[in-house]
Amino acid sequence: MAAFRSTTAHMLRESKDYASQTLMGGLSGFESPIGLDRRDRLQALKSGDIGFVHSWDINTSVDGPGTRMTVFMSGCPLRCQYCQNPDTWKMRDGQPVYLDAMIKKVDRYKDLFKATGGGITFSGGESMMQPAFVSRVFRAAKEMGVHTCLDTSGFLGRNYSDEQIEDIDLCLLDVKSGNEETYKKVTGGTLAPTIEFGKRLAEHKKKIWVRFVLVPGLTDSEENVEQVAEICEQFGDAVEHIDVLGFHQLGRPKWHEMRIPYPLEDAKGPSAALRQRVSDQFTRHGFTVY
Repeated sequence: MAAFRSTTAHMLRESKDYASQTLMGGLSGFESPIGLDRRDRLQALKSGDIGFVHSWDINTSVDGPGTRMTVFMSGCPLRCQYCQNPDTWKMRDGQPVYLDAMIKKVDRYKDLFKATGGGITFSGGESMMQPAFVSRVFRAAKEMGVHTCLDTSGFLGRNYSDEQIEDIDLCLLDVKSGNEETYKKVTGGTLAPTIEFGKRLAEHKKKIWVRFVLVPGLTDSEENVEQVAEICEQFGDAVEHIDVLGFHQLGRPKWHEMRIPYPLEDAKGPSAALRQRVSDQFTRHGFTVY
């Protein structure tokens, strides 16, 4: 196991134990270091030599254009009441994956991505908790000619340098509320970082698809929706459209399984009339709504 006490390029590529020190399971096809001690893992995380990954899949028209490889990173600073994946909250619950393994996976699918106008999307959890790993994968993807997409709340936007933003083609930006009090209630965090990051994306002429989760009794007030629209207006032409995502209970079993009190136990999804009212509000501000 001593060969895994550092994350030098030599160790990553030439260790004789490399082939046997892999984890397949839910992260099939990714080499994953299981011999690094805590200090070495922290250093490798900081440099981006490894990333902590929850899972990944191949999908179409869900997490960006075309056929995409969506990678769900582990770790999130927010605690959204409607979170579908509370099992991604803690970074330590993910599997450490080598940077080279992730890049090889992107390379494997690059022809499919190019043929369908797809690419790689980093989601979570909150992928901005691991900026070095994500941005290094994005840089490699751009060198392959592969489209890149970041799915984020923007809450940790200050983790990203302007140079790293340049490798983002599209951002799925979750504007979880337009009202500070509601945002705090929904997420436990503050709204300003989302606005700041959206403005930075716009300044860099990056495309934004805004996502807004419509929860009856929580995010659906006319005032809150108007404030979300006003925030989106600050991003100007960067916003291609707004996705109004109706709340559902698909994540509830995970909360139960993890024995976490679920705050939306009895909440219902939005009615057709409510969805139409909210869509009309955004449309009146000049936005295309999906």
